[in-house]
Amino acid sequence: MKATRVILSFAAFSLLVAPVQGQQQQGPSTSITAVPAISISERPAPGNLLSARREYTLGPGDAVELKVLGEPQMDGVYEVDGDGNLSLPFIEQPVVAQCRTVKALRKEVMTELAEFLRTPQVYMRVREKGSRPAAVVYGAVRSPAKFEMHRPAKLLELLSSSGGVTEQHNGTIQITHTLPQFCPDEEPQVATEAAATDSSATDELGIPYTIYKVSDLKAGKAEANPVIRPGDIVYVAEASPVYIIGAVNAPQGFYLRDQTTLSTAMAMVGGIRRDANSSKVRIYRQRPNSTVRDEIVADYKSIKKNKKDDIILQPYDVIEVGESHQFSKGRLFETLTGFITGGVQSIASVAPTRVLY
Repeated sequence: MKATRVILSFAAFSLLVAPVQGQQQQGPSTSITAVPAISISERPAPGNLLSARREYTLGPGDAVELKVLGEPQMDGVYEVDGDGNLSLPFIEQPVVAQCRTVKALRKEVMTELAEFLRTPQVYMRVREKGSRPAAVVYGAVRSPAKFEMHRPAKLLELLSSSGGVTEQHNGTIQITHTLPQFCPDEEPQVATEAAATDSSATDELGIPYTIYKVSDLKAGKAEANPVIRPGDIVYVAEASPVYIIGAVNAPQGFYLRDQTTLSTAMAMVGGIRRDANSSKVRIYRQRPNSTVRDEIVADYKSIKKNKKDDIILQPYDVIEVGESHQFSKGRLFETLTGFITGGVQSIASVAPTRVLY
């Protein structure tokens, strides 16, 4: 009886514990799916260098809702004009709203209304946020996206929110500023980092852009992680293909990185085979705006010995590594060995087999 009671007690305990264990096992997966995605419009975490600006500052295109207690004729929604000013009824001069918070603007409106109202009670809030156009991230990223810039954000944060760069990138990131700096006095870090960039240029339309390196960003260099402004266009440049064929260990195409040389490309395909003619490696390079390809003969053997300069590859290069002649100095022994081995195998295949007892 005692044994039966012990068994029944253990079975009951197991039935009670099993659901709890099942819930514990399912707990982590449920908590992971419940974590919300970080939005660029949310406030940065405490300790973030960009968390100094805690309130939204106004600009052209924003709309402000205004209500004055006991004065319904003043209630309404007012838009900040192109000069950054806000025109309100019963106030003669437009109120400057550019780069100011609603709190500061409300205080000035109360001061202006105090001239003809006794202790005016003013309610004001941002009705629409239209002063900051979206920043665009596209190119060699996993999830191209637009970001509404309601607060400052750096390049690395936007790239992370876009899923990171793909293997198709060529190593450079091009950032184009379509709008002037929104509030220069509040964003001194933008000017500081813009002065420390790698290179600047202009496109065909004369619009300036700045180029940053993916390698510098991965290395944690501060100058490679600038603040992205509203309206910025971030383009992670896509790499062009290069093809290697012939006497190499793994003929294939790969995406061209910044300043990729011939010797680096050979290493990426596993090197050349023993029967390769390393003295004459042919590079077929397409002419600009043409389908014609020029032939460049490279002495890869001398390049490996540092007797000649390495060759920097260009997009769509086709590299052909030829085979050595059968009777060349390097392959003479292998050729003779092959003849002998092949002859023995051919004789053995047709000769009769005899058993010696």
